[in-house]
Amino acid sequence: MNKAALIERLAAEAALNKKQAEDALEALVKIIVGELKAGNEITITGFGTFLAKKRHTRGGVNPQNPSQKIQIPEVTVAKFKTGKMLKDVLKGKR
Repeated sequence: MNKAALIERLAAEAALNKKQAEDALEALVKIIVGELKAGNEITITGFGTFLAKKRHTRGGVNPQNPSQKIQIPEVTVAKFKTGKMLKDVLKGKR
């Protein structure tokens, strides 16, 4: 499902017009990105938790020259931990 299809589905499910659904989706994404950038977690009970984690500096290998070692710098990455309800639905328990 792409963004346009998601907006259509959201509009139908929430009885909104497409513009309102698009605005709601954009606002949700903006809030999540802003909170993750600030280092906060966003928990939607039952669905899951969005969080930002630091991936520490580590050594690696240059793929174009496998004999050359390189340092991969520390970076912050987005993570998502599924909630119980979502896990149960995907496992077929609900």
